[in-house]
Amino acid sequence: MIYEIGETAGKVWQVLNDNGESTFAKVKKKVGGSDDVLHQAIGWLAREDKLTVSKKGSSVKLSAK
Repeated sequence: MIYEIGETAGKVWQVLNDNGESTFAKVKKKVGGSDDVLHQAIGWLAREDKLTVSKKGSSVKLSAK
C-alpha cells in the first residue's frame, strides 16, 4: 500500500508541475486510482511541503511547489 501511495504522489506532483493549478477532480481524472489513495498521496505531498492547497469559492485547488 505504501508503494502505491508513493507512486501516486509522484504522478500527482507531475500532473500539477506540468499543468499548473488544478482541482482534485481534474487531478483524479489524469492520475486515476481510488479516492483513498489519491487523498493519502496529496497528504504525503502536503506534509513534504511539495504542494500548495488553497480554496477558491467552493473549489479546493492544488498546485506543485
